[in-house]
Amino acid sequence: MDIDFVRKQFPAFDQAALQGQAFFENAGGSYTCRQVIDRLFRFYTEHKVQPYAPYAASQVAGAEMDEARSRLAALLGVGAQDVSFGPSTTQNTYVLAQAFRKFLKPGEKIIVTNQDHEANSGPWRRLVDEGIEVLEWQIDSATGHLDPTALEELLDENVRLVCFPHCSNVVGEINPVTEITALAHAAGAFVCVDGVSYAPHGLPNVGELGPDIYLFSAYKTYGPHQGITVINPALAELLPNQAHYFNADVPYKRFTPAGPDHAQVAACAGMVDYFEALAAHHGATETKGAAMGTFVHDLMRQREIVLLQPLLDAVKDRNDIRLLGPSAAEDRAPTVALALGRAAEPVAKQLAELGIMAGGGDFYAVRALNAMGVDPSEGVLRLSFTHYTDQSEVTALIEALDRVL
Repeated sequence: MDIDFVRKQFPAFDQAALQGQAFFENAGGSYTCRQVIDRLFRFYTEHKVQPYAPYAASQVAGAEMDEARSRLAALLGVGAQDVSFGPSTTQNTYVLAQAFRKFLKPGEKIIVTNQDHEANSGPWRRLVDEGIEVLEWQIDSATGHLDPTALEELLDENVRLVCFPHCSNVVGEINPVTEITALAHAAGAFVCVDGVSYAPHGLPNVGELGPDIYLFSAYKTYGPHQGITVINPALAELLPNQAHYFNADVPYKRFTPAGPDHAQVAACAGMVDYFEALAAHHGATETKGAAMGTFVHDLMRQREIVLLQPLLDAVKDRNDIRLLGPSAAEDRAPTVALALGRAAEPVAKQLAELGIMAGGGDFYAVRALNAMGVDPSEGVLRLSFTHYTDQSEVTALIEALDRVL
């Protein structure tokens, strides 16, 4: 990967206020690429009007929103009508849970995990109020691993939905989505995958992965603060409409109760602009659609694996800290949570004084931390990066960690 080319696409790296600081809190939100910023600025300055009206500025506004949806859908390997936007993944999940609240019958079951961020766990657990049985697919308390064999033991003809993360935001391990989805589908259940912690490391081909619902956040994938939902059209038709009654026949509006943020939706096309620029610069034979997306996904993952392994090697054998999740870079995303046996936030503050931007806390993964014997009030030190991180920044992080710990 041409890291100089990559970093030129992100204005944050040119800002004087950020010089001398290495950003390792990407799991909380990535830097935004220039293409998204340019589109957002253009929308606000040239056609910040109600879209889809019969005058020029409005027509352009609507066309840019449609462009974002159709190009993201092509990259994700799904239909344009299968992609919808909302204010955040958490809120999008609550909307889906409301739809399932009316769809499921008392006595039917949902399976959730204790590896998830609360956004893909809490909304589903609340359905017990409707007589829905909620089963917990539990992680290994030592490793944080989700064993598909344990899921098989929970599945029966009454399970209607299985919810799990593509990748945990503290364990970091990449779960085998296709394998798990096949198990759930064979039992007659739908599948909802939280992709928030995986998508920044390469947007997946959701059509090939096979889940019925896939959720991720644009603001963690170099874009604006929007949540993006992909939902299988067959499932979407079964679920009750959550929007205005007159929007019930428009698939991408059914699960957006309020009007979307027009400018931010339009700006999401800039995410695809960036991926296409990456693909073209690095010699991809396909620079559009799902094939381009796969090329960029693999390009990002290859770089991240190379950067990640030295960090894992530096922390995995220390006896004063505990690395959560796998110690092999190819098995996980570059989101590294360390249990310190003491409060993590003060350590993050010490790192900040050394030019390392990181965070300490529970990161809404309280259930996972409890299951692994980590005190949520102490939390973990979380170090997360993406493909645009420089090798020198990882080196600086390792040196700072050694100094602070």
